[in-house]
Amino acid sequence: MEVVAEEVKNAAPRKEVTAVAVEEVVVVTDVPQAEKPAAAAAAVVVVEKEPPPVPEMEEAVKPAPTGEFVESDEKIPQSDSFKEESTRVSDLPETEKKALEELKQLVQDALNHHQFTALASPPPPPPPPPPPQKEEEQAPVEAEEKKKSVEGERNPETNPPEVKDECQPRVEETVSVVAETVVVVEEKVDDDGAKTVEAIEETIVAVVAEQPPPPPKEADEAAAATPQDAKPEAVPAPPPEDVFIWGIKLMGDERSDVILLKFLRARDFKVKEAFAMIKNTVRWRKEFGIDQLMEEELGNDLGKVVFMNGSDKEGHPVCYNVYGGFQNKDLYQKTFSDEEKRQKFLRWRIQFLEKSIRKLDFTPGGISTIVQVNDLKNSPGLGKRELTKATKQALHILQDNYPEFVAKQIFINVPWWYLAVNRMISPFLTQRTKSKFVFAGPSKSAETLFKYIAAEQVPVKYGGLSKEGEFGTADAVTEITVKPATKQTLEFPVNETCLLTWEVRVVGWDVSYGAEFVPNTEEGYTVIIQKARKMAGNEEPVICNSFKIGEPGKVVITIDNPTSKKKKLLYRLKTKVSTD
Repeated sequence: MEVVAEEVKNAAPRKEVTAVAVEEVVVVTDVPQAEKPAAAAAAVVVVEKEPPPVPEMEEAVKPAPTGEFVESDEKIPQSDSFKEESTRVSDLPETEKKALEELKQLVQDALNHHQFTALASPPPPPPPPPPPQKEEEQAPVEAEEKKKSVEGERNPETNPPEVKDECQPRVEETVSVVAETVVVVEEKVDDDGAKTVEAIEETIVAVVAEQPPPPPKEADEAAAATPQDAKPEAVPAPPPEDVFIWGIKLMGDERSDVILLKFLRARDFKVKEAFAMIKNTVRWRKEFGIDQLMEEELGNDLGKVVFMNGSDKEGHPVCYNVYGGFQNKDLYQKTFSDEEKRQKFLRWRIQFLEKSIRKLDFTPGGISTIVQVNDLKNSPGLGKRELTKATKQALHILQDNYPEFVAKQIFINVPWWYLAVNRMISPFLTQRTKSKFVFAGPSKSAETLFKYIAAEQVPVKYGGLSKEGEFGTADAVTEITVKPATKQTLEFPVNETCLLTWEVRVVGWDVSYGAEFVPNTEEGYTVIIQKARKMAGNEEPVICNSFKIGEPGKVVITIDNPTSKKKKLLYRLKTKVSTD
């Protein structure tokens, strides 16, 4: 096959040489000075050879049939339609500002009336039955009335019917008792009856005499004075309660609006639904014991399954979920074998999320969301019922009580069956939710991550350069695409005595790598730093080399890609002053 070289502006004069591959040279003109971190290198691409043309290979894109997963060079699905909304109130449209003010009023009223405190309290017990003391107090009166009734039956003349009817309605009041006593005193009966009545009369009169009714005038004055006297003795209303979510007050903090906006957006700015969600979340947090959970020691057995690492290009912290870690049978049994262990896993997952959230910036305009990267490589799948059950329970809790905390969901190493499941559930998801999802198969995972996360922030296991060692996340990485059947050359000119250190990796390798030092003087000799050798895909993912430079010259790195696929080349370098 014949290959054509791409013409590039500012290219060096071309020489006609018989060749099969294109060689591209990148000259780094701004090699960092000693003790300074390397910046993104300004590169000059030089096409040295122009062999006969051949078009770059492209795989035909065909729709994947049902139950078949096809990897192609098709543009990776991405959520360009989703743009994270502002958390500044001044940036909101008027309708959303109005909804926020209405929600704030509802929340403030609830705080004033301590409605959030009442949410966690058990329902009040039913009112107790009347105390037995009252029955005992009423017993003598009822006994006396019963005795009186019996005596009346024995002496019909003592209680004429008309007198009994007249007095009956007054029995409930003290005044009625006095009236009844007067009637009995005026009645004349035989000697035995009189003695009995006189004994009753004395008892009743004695009871009534203890609580004489006040004169009408005095009673009116007392009634008039009662409201005035009660005002100074009234208990003042308690101050509004303080309710905290994720360590932030629900009202009265500059960050409170950001919290409320999350609930509003989760409910499409329907104020009443957002308010109900807030109340439910506060209730759940108290019932689940979030404050106590933050102090629990739950171990770190799952530290390699769920972990935070770096941030994306917009500053969002990135959380990695490695589902393949549960293929470890011991870890799986230790985590999901019974209900108690599943509950511990759930508490650990919520604790991990709470700690991550409390590191976010909830000030208006700050970063208050995270990016989730879900690695499905070697995922146990739907056959693990215990894992599926625990995952569903966790998702249910997160959906109901952690609104709008995910800026993007990136799924990598996605198997075909997962895409099939996603196509089935996709119609039931909101457009807002679907716009946050990004899916990538195994061959596209690194490329997809680099679209959203800088290479120096991506862990080595996922194609990046984030690891412990000579370089850190502050050392920027330069990315270059090595075309098929092309030799890529990197040149690092150095004009001072120093120690030059660099990191290089080609995602997926299957290329040849070599490095040498070429002095500027004609009398100098080229030094082979790394003899060219083929790097297999399963070899060391990152190469780190150093070379002590004692004279002006340049370090030349050569990457030869003989394959028919594009390759992603990553590199960074730094210099140190040499004291020798």
